[in-house]
Parts: sequence; structure tokens; C-alpha cells
Amino acid sequence: MYYHKLGKFPQKRHTQFRRPDGQLYTEELFGAEGFSGSSSLLYHHHPPTTVKRVEQGAEIKIEPWKEGLLRHHHLLTKDLKPWGDPISGQICVLFNDDVKISLCLPKDEMNYYYRNGEHDELIFIHKGEGYMQSQFGRLPLRPFDYIVIPRGTTYKLHFTTDDNRMLICDSTGPIGFPKRYVSKMGQFMENSPFCERDIRVPEEPLFIDESGEFELRIRKQGRFHHYFFEFNPLDVVGWDGYLYPYIFNMKDFEPITGRVHQPPPVHQTFEAHNYVICSFCPRKYDYHPLAIPAPYNHSNVDSDEVLYYVEGDFMSRKGVEFASLTHHPGGIPHGPHPGTVEKSIGKEGTDEYAVMIDTFRPLHLTMAAKEMDDGHYPYSWIDHA
Repeated sequence: MYYHKLGKFPQKRHTQFRRPDGQLYTEELFGAEGFSGSSSLLYHHHPPTTVKRVEQGAEIKIEPWKEGLLRHHHLLTKDLKPWGDPISGQICVLFNDDVKISLCLPKDEMNYYYRNGEHDELIFIHKGEGYMQSQFGRLPLRPFDYIVIPRGTTYKLHFTTDDNRMLICDSTGPIGFPKRYVSKMGQFMENSPFCERDIRVPEEPLFIDESGEFELRIRKQGRFHHYFFEFNPLDVVGWDGYLYPYIFNMKDFEPITGRVHQPPPVHQTFEAHNYVICSFCPRKYDYHPLAIPAPYNHSNVDSDEVLYYVEGDFMSRKGVEFASLTHHPGGIPHGPHPGTVEKSIGKEGTDEYAVMIDTFRPLHLTMAAKEMDDGHYPYSWIDHA
């Protein structure tokens, strides 16, 4: 990310910066990769280390579905019931050592602040509006937003709507933009399907001056840890740097097209350790006179493919619906359903939105995913017409 600043801070870092009452503001380095990665400097009204008490929270458990069978899966998530808040209501459906993929239909308000103490997060807002408040400021939320949250960020998600739905990637490695999209200086290049103008960064209000009792739940080492403060932990009066949460909206992605069908990497939006995230958006179809717009069959020999269907007419699939999630594991081919190839010929464009997650290590399904699984999906390529 590029340099951003908000609020007030001294001209020189690591120098005296005093409150109106004469006391020093407390400087905090918020950094990745020790002292060698990107960072931001924050200035707190109160020291962020003054904790009243600490309590042990719940253990985080993921129960694998040990099906013992290599096959395609289709998870029907449309009828999931709202449950929990934006953190406690997350339902993990797929996971490996690099990423946990979860769904969440939050019902309750967060009455605490949250910090993922070991993993970066990417939250896709499928439905709902509201805002995210963090120590870096406020980020208004709307449908189709990707929120990228660096590990260690203290935040709270607040929805102003009743019907809310999210897709979450909990990432053991950092989440960023594809290296081929940016120059050596970090600027988006002309070949990128989006640029800095499409990125939304934190804004005012920033400093929250409140006293009382404020809970912060930290996720670390497989469980939650509850920290209680006398002052609101979002007491930052100013900050500057390169490490902070930001938003990119899927509808700002500009698809790359060609005379013949383009491979999925042209849809790539983010990259992380051992997986990528792509955005399928409305686009003009291929314009060679003999082009076949439907994707060709392909074998995911070295990767698993997850598709989360967001909105529109999914040209190459039959039977998928709003919020369907398909998992095509490595080792076996998949492709368009019978009849969709011929049907696609002559069409000029597609009106579909979907999130694709390709991992380079196998994904495992959970027992929660088992409850949503359409067991007939592996046989949906048989043409019974």
C-alpha cells in the first residue's frame, strides 16, 4: 500500500509529542515482519499497555470432515440462518495450513473490539452496509467490498442493515496485490485492472475518548484471550505509514478480455502465501469469430479451486444459486456443464459476479460443510437430456 496519514502527529518520528495537559502521547510502532517490513506509527492518548485484567477465552476448534473421497463439492449456503456477531458467527467450511475460508451471517452487534493476533484477514461483504472502526479510523462498508485487515489491527464491525452476509479468508501469510500489477516503486501499472483511485483508506473520525470498561478479544494460538481496558483502545489521535486496513470494491475491477477465452489469472485481485483470490465480473465475451466463450475443461493438478457465487447468471454452471460455493479439488478435471458450451456461442457478454480462491495446497472440508453439501454435484456433468 501507499503512504497514508490521518489525525495529528509530530513532524519527526520518535520525538516528544505532548497532549494539551502537557503529558506525552504514547507512540506505538505497528509493524509487520519485525522491524524490516511495512509499518505505521500511531499516537495514543493513553498507553496501549495499561490492561486492567486478562481472562482466558474459548478455544477455537475446527472439526474436519474425514470423507476419505476425492470429489467435487457444492455447498448450498443460501438458507443459512443468521447467527452470532461478525466474529463469533463465522462458520469455517474449508481450510489448510495457509487459509481458513468461512461464511458469516451476523445477527448480533459486536459489544467488544477484536484483534486477530496472528493472521491477516480478507472479508468480502456479500450483503449489508455499515462501517468498520479501527485504531486507524473509519471505513464505510457496502456490498461487494473486499476489506483487507493486517494482523494486529484492533477493530469492530458495525452493520446498519439486518440482512448481512460475508465470506472470510483467515490467512497465515500477508494479503496483497499481485506483484505484476505494481511497479518497483509500488505504483499500480497500466496493465493493472484497477489502481490507487479505486482503493478506499481509513477516514475520520479517528480518536475515541471514552472511559469505563472496554473488552478486546485477541485471537492467538488457537483460542481467544479477553483483555479489559479502562479506556477505549481506539484512542489514537494520529498516525502515518504504509500498514493499515483498506477496501477495494469488486465492482471497480476492470476485466481483461481477448479474442479467445482468457485464463483465470486475468481475474486475479489479491495474492497471499500459497493461494490467490480472483474476481469474476461482468465483461464482454471473446470476439474471435469462432470463439467459445464458455471456459474449457481443465485439470487442477496442483491446486484446489473454490468459487463463491455472488450474483448474476452463471453461464457455465447449472444448479448453482445465490451464495453457492463449489470446491473443485486438485487431481481431477472439471469444466462447463453439458449444454452450456454450445449455448454460450454467439453471446456478447456475461453478467455474473463471483469470488474465486485458488490454493496451491489441498483444502479440507469441515463438518459444518458436510451439512451444506449437495451429494449429487459430482454427477452433474452427466447429460440426461
